[in-house]
Amino acid sequence: MCLAHDAIEKGSCIICEHVIGLLKDHTTILIYASKHPEVETRNLIAQLIATGKRVVVPIIEKETRSLRLSYLVNPATLVKSTFNVPEPVGNEIPARPKDIEVAIIPMIAFDAKGSRLGYGAGYYDRFLKKNPHIIKIGISFSCQEEVFIPSDSNDIQMDYIVTERGVITCHSSKN
Repeated sequence: MCLAHDAIEKGSCIICEHVIGLLKDHTTILIYASKHPEVETRNLIAQLIATGKRVVVPIIEKETRSLRLSYLVNPATLVKSTFNVPEPVGNEIPARPKDIEVAIIPMIAFDAKGSRLGYGAGYYDRFLKKNPHIIKIGISFSCQEEVFIPSDSNDIQMDYIVTERGVITCHSSKN
């Protein structure tokens, strides 16, 4: 991706405004803690916590290729961990997948039908396959949209995709 730092910051703010609108009727949200050059989620996490939402962040279990979940009360507890992803190492508050209503998911690329490219290890796909009740919101910059992203039975489609240009309701949407 070739966005300058200020474009990432500005685009992230707009994306976060769109996401907030989708979350108004939900209480428990799984959201990734961003690393460069992803859509920045620091301000969104702070807003969610400030408005009384229950924020959950994933913790990468490299050995089992799975995600462990932790409630996040204070974003200051996030430290760079596995793959340089910020995680609440040493400050974990276990969360249950069944309590998650919505997941905010990073995307390297996407198409309008809801297919996404992640980092290729399948952590989110495996987690979401086991937890189909979760509404899936992928966030990315519009310059990362492709006409078609190939997918197979292991790839989980997004229900919504949010970019700085707005919200795309994908064909698999539950709402």
